[in-house]
Amino acid sequence: MVFKNYNEQEYFSELEASNIDIIAKEFEECTFINCNFSEANFTDSNFIDCSFIDCNLSLVKLANTGLKNVVFTNCKITGANFSICNDFLLEMEFNNCQLDLTNFQGKKLVGINFSECSLKEAYFAESNLEKAEFINCNLLGTLFDNTNLKSANLSTASNFTISVKTNNIKKAKFSLTGLPGLLADYDIKIS
Repeated sequence: MVFKNYNEQEYFSELEASNIDIIAKEFEECTFINCNFSEANFTDSNFIDCSFIDCNLSLVKLANTGLKNVVFTNCKITGANFSICNDFLLEMEFNNCQLDLTNFQGKKLVGINFSECSLKEAYFAESNLEKAEFINCNLLGTLFDNTNLKSANLSTASNFTISVKTNNIKKAKFSLTGLPGLLADYDIKIS
């Protein structure tokens, strides 16, 4: 699989690109449909205004990868380490994606949208998730520690445990069914 150094407004469909190096490439306004990038190496590549639809990106390597206004839809992205992505203009959106065991530690993700996603055992320690949207997301085992969740919307999220002692949840939105996940530190029973 050979990509040009600069790829603009291209459609890539049904690529079998698992475990290959896609290093220091530029993709602008590109769409990837039903591609397998599991364990691919995207080190130093940049994706600008791109879409990934029905793709497998499990265990993709993202060292210094630029993700600038990138939308992932119906993708499997388990085990990806977003904490090592390039911070410059980092902006992503996830719709109906499997993001179990992903790492977003220390990332500034203000206003990020997770919709209908599985985020089981994801890691958001020291992340800025101010105004983030977690719409119908499963957060079972997900770690929030020293995380800014100010004005975040978790009103339809499920299975989360968030310490009110170690996270900023000022003006965040939760449903009544989410209260047990906020009170877990206090070892009380709610019925």
